[in-house]
Amino acid sequence: MLTLRSGPASRTCSGVTRRAAIKAGFLGVGGLGLPDYLRAKAAHPAARGSGQKSVILIWLDGGPSQLETFDPKPDAPAEFRGPFGVHKTRTPGVVVSELMPHLATRFDKFSVVRSLHHDNGDHFAAAHWMTTGRFGATSINQAQKYPSVGSIVAKVKGTYTPGLPAYVGLPAAETVYLYPGYMGAAYLGGAYNPFDADRDHKYIGAFGAHRVRSPKWLSNLASTKEAAENTAGKTSLLRQFDTVRRDIDQSGVMSTMDKYQQQALDLVLGSEARVAFDIDREDPKAIDRYGPSPWGQYAAMARRLVEAGVPFVTVDMPHWDDHSSLVKSHAPKIRTVDRIVAALLDDLDDRGLLESTLVVVMGEFGRTPRINTGQPGIPVPGRDHWGNAISVLVAGGGIRPGVVVGRTNARAEHPVERALKPEALLATIYHQLGIDANETFKDHTGRPVPITDDPTPIRELI
Repeated sequence: MLTLRSGPASRTCSGVTRRAAIKAGFLGVGGLGLPDYLRAKAAHPAARGSGQKSVILIWLDGGPSQLETFDPKPDAPAEFRGPFGVHKTRTPGVVVSELMPHLATRFDKFSVVRSLHHDNGDHFAAAHWMTTGRFGATSINQAQKYPSVGSIVAKVKGTYTPGLPAYVGLPAAETVYLYPGYMGAAYLGGAYNPFDADRDHKYIGAFGAHRVRSPKWLSNLASTKEAAENTAGKTSLLRQFDTVRRDIDQSGVMSTMDKYQQQALDLVLGSEARVAFDIDREDPKAIDRYGPSPWGQYAAMARRLVEAGVPFVTVDMPHWDDHSSLVKSHAPKIRTVDRIVAALLDDLDDRGLLESTLVVVMGEFGRTPRINTGQPGIPVPGRDHWGNAISVLVAGGGIRPGVVVGRTNARAEHPVERALKPEALLATIYHQLGIDANETFKDHTGRPVPITDDPTPIRELI
């Protein structure tokens, strides 16, 4: 974590002034310090693709209900239908849950896959499958076996802007409360793990009072008072950055550092990172459109990052495992995500970025079609784990909008048309980014493993 210190210019044992002491150990790179991260990347350079499309993955950890989002069944019996109605979209005959009024009016900006499935109700197995495209982990053996889609993108595409990471987690990339969990790089190596922007605020909920500020590594402001005062805080932040850079340059430390240590300093002190991660620079009116949830503020930061040139950003929105709280817990989160995703699509579209930014909204599985009417001492209705029918939103990045792919049966229990596995979704992402999914990388045993076993994208979306 970046630390900026003021005060007397005493020296550390390595010769760096304490006033300019930098701990360039970004979180989320498998325990590597940032210089080590950069050395590892140099040892395995990424090949830049011809296109510069980016991905924002909104990860609903715990699994959202397909019936309360994109695959409602208004004609099903009450024990399947649930307590909510539907909203019509602009496409005749296509409806979404009444909990998603903002997205209902924007169906011309996104498409939905209703027929995804892996038939697994294990959080760990399901999360691994959805993020890597392969079965590989279970609750018994939780180790990641294959690299995540974000790590593959980071490996193949690299960063579009020198001085910025290729893969960022907001506030931190995770699956099933493991960091980075199945968002990690596996045998690709720690250099392609996600760069966590603010792990101090992991587990952030939808309704917390936490106001998202620039990450602590970006600024260590002089006092809590300054941190609370936006204008004074930003002035102090810039003053500290400029002072630290002058101190380092004048001390001659830069000339004794290897190039990776210099690159680390350039990243944490450079203008690209300062601007992209500094959410305090964002127009408050632009932030307001995302709503008051911290999730929305991180989604706005994701837009800043792809706009600056980061190829892959995952926004973690956890706590969806609502077995017995469909109305009081699950539904409010869906309303929050509805507003956030609608605002994100509008924001990207307004800035001319939607065509080059692929937005994917998903969790590890859906929820049981038959409502859980209560357990001893827990009388509130809910839904349990269900990997047999999963709905996913896909938008931007050249994806055809206004399309519904596949169909489940009358109770949203399983696909009856265009049954697709998670690897088809990831193959579509790779296709849109111009990544050859047949490319292979060596695993820990030296065996070449293709990016995906089936590189066929979902034809209806491309």
